[in-house]
Amino acid sequence: MISVTFPDGASRHFAPGVSGLDIAKSISPSLAKRTVAMVLDGALADLADPIVKDSKIEFVGREDPRALELIRHDAAHVLAEAVQALWPGTQVTIGPVIDNGFYYDFYKNEPFTPEDFPAIEKKMREIIARDAPFTKEVWSRDKAKSFFETKGEAFKVELVDAIPADQDLKIYKQGDWLDLCRGPHMTSVGKVGSAFKLMKVAGAYWRGDSTKPMLSRIYGTAFAKQEDLDLYIKQIEEAEKRDHRKIGREMDLFHFQEEGPGVVFWHAKGWRMFQELTAYMRRRLAADYDEVNAPQILDKSLWEMSGHWGWYSDNMFAVKSATAFLRPNDPDADQRLFALKPMNCPGHVQIFKHGLKSYRDLPIRLAEFGAVHRYEPSGALHGLMRVRGFTQDDAHIFCTEEQLETECMMINDLILSVYSDFGFDEIVVKLSTRPEKRVGSDENWDLAEAIMTRVLDKIAAQSGGRIKTGINEGEGAFYGPKFEYTLRDAIGRDWQCGTTQIDFNLPERFDAFYVAPDGSKKRPVMVHRAICGSMERFLGILIENYAGHFPLWLAPEQVVVATITNEADDYAHKVVEQAMGAGLRARADLRNEKITYKVREHSLAKVPALLVVGRKEAAEGLVSVRRLGSNDQTVMPAAQALAMLAKEATAPDLARR
Repeated sequence: MISVTFPDGASRHFAPGVSGLDIAKSISPSLAKRTVAMVLDGALADLADPIVKDSKIEFVGREDPRALELIRHDAAHVLAEAVQALWPGTQVTIGPVIDNGFYYDFYKNEPFTPEDFPAIEKKMREIIARDAPFTKEVWSRDKAKSFFETKGEAFKVELVDAIPADQDLKIYKQGDWLDLCRGPHMTSVGKVGSAFKLMKVAGAYWRGDSTKPMLSRIYGTAFAKQEDLDLYIKQIEEAEKRDHRKIGREMDLFHFQEEGPGVVFWHAKGWRMFQELTAYMRRRLAADYDEVNAPQILDKSLWEMSGHWGWYSDNMFAVKSATAFLRPNDPDADQRLFALKPMNCPGHVQIFKHGLKSYRDLPIRLAEFGAVHRYEPSGALHGLMRVRGFTQDDAHIFCTEEQLETECMMINDLILSVYSDFGFDEIVVKLSTRPEKRVGSDENWDLAEAIMTRVLDKIAAQSGGRIKTGINEGEGAFYGPKFEYTLRDAIGRDWQCGTTQIDFNLPERFDAFYVAPDGSKKRPVMVHRAICGSMERFLGILIENYAGHFPLWLAPEQVVVATITNEADDYAHKVVEQAMGAGLRARADLRNEKITYKVREHSLAKVPALLVVGRKEAAEGLVSVRRLGSNDQTVMPAAQALAMLAKEATAPDLARR
């Protein structure tokens, strides 16, 4: 007999080979009916799987959050069956679950279009209504290859060959249709439910290789309840309205073009915002950090020493002098290979090493707004969110082991304060612990994880539960554990931005040391810290979070003084001069256009404050104040309006002084 333990600690004995479904039925028929899967010793599993040893079991209902991945996985299988039913001869490839949904890749002579979606969704509903059970079989490789070859499924044959020999080859059936799959699945197709929707179609190369066939990828999403799907669709619609690329065009902030893929062409207004954000961050660091600047290109040998050339070179840009390309055999031409830096840390270690350091000097905190370059596939580029050239608000702290806890807590307080200044108060902080492949001694890992666990507990306690915390087991960097900070924006999307990472690797590789009190050489602990991460990406997040309605201190253009008649032109110039004298970014709109046209145009350009002036306002020293997003207008003395706006335009860190 085997012992099966339930979440409440109770246990029962069963014959080896009993399934989760058998156990659920033995407890109550209603439990068996509402259970779609089980968690066996911490891992999701098919409810029909046999249990052969002492185990811990949890039953998973369809509305359990853990079932959402299964709903989407099963929906992908239903999608594939529907497509092959409607278009016989279409080959299926892979169909994984992704963030917020799933996709399936198909090989078809004519690619799918969104116009195909209604027919596919209708067929999916028919398949779901049949409610065929999911059944799992383990096949031999020869049987599987023969089956898929006979069906003309060349991609599946290739997948069979790619499965390691020590892994079972699983086939999941849903009625007459089947698929090669690792699983698990719910008990039947009907459990997918009706809360699903096909979202978009795109092209994708097989295995991501541009030399291989182009596939047609259909994206979809699914939820346990219709109201969850409706909420998600509304979020998607709102996200489209807030797309930073769209708003960037409307506000004339930046653009991209083919000659510079993945690098930003900042326009004057966008660059003002970028500089305002950078200035804010500089002020936040001024008291505790020394700002430095490491070289943009460094010899390949340094990147080999750091280890980046070995494990990161695919994401790096390498450069030579033009003479090396033009005269490759000329001994007088500099033939050395350099790399554009993908990160700042090796350069900061060199700065730390320059000159002898004592324990009395620590902690040393080096910050840099460093321009870095990383190769990203062209298909992964996405506006400001995914670029090849960006600016890191990077910092590295060199400290003793005894100082590590204090430093991590100081970093946390700074990160949370910065996020709060931008209105982000829903924050999740997770500790990522040691991965299977790592460097450094277990002793160092034990120490670092113990310290970071204490810090995580303090974060939760000090916030009174407002800041959510958690553990990402085995997700740490290979060189040390790390904190990941995820913030939630105005429409409920999560963005991972800040990090705190402990590094045992680089100080060792570069032989960095400080002189201890006893005169011996000792390795410093190196802490990598980022708050925004990529300044470009963070600005993209801000654009979408605020939907272009920025707080006045961050807005690229804060005030426009618009005239109703040209008789007020001189007065408008005077108001603009006064506004600029108060520190506001202001300009006049003296065009011979109707004021309704000007109001509409500046509203589309997201100008926060419009001061309308005419003959009466000029005579009495007044302005009519219109705020972005409001149809109301308030008439007040110009001096009063400008004082009010100047106060509002003070950055939050300066307002606290």
